[in-house]
Amino acid sequence: MKKIFALTIIATFILTGCNTISGMGKDIQKAGQAVQGASGH
Repeated sequence: MKKIFALTIIATFILTGCNTISGMGKDIQKAGQAVQGASGH
């Protein structure tokens, strides 16, 4: 279940695209926060 959730988030970011490395870093940070929120930490 967690793998599917993580893959969904990653696929979303890949499909929407990141124009810069800085933007990609922000996207990764947001994904990490989403995973933390989903895990209850």
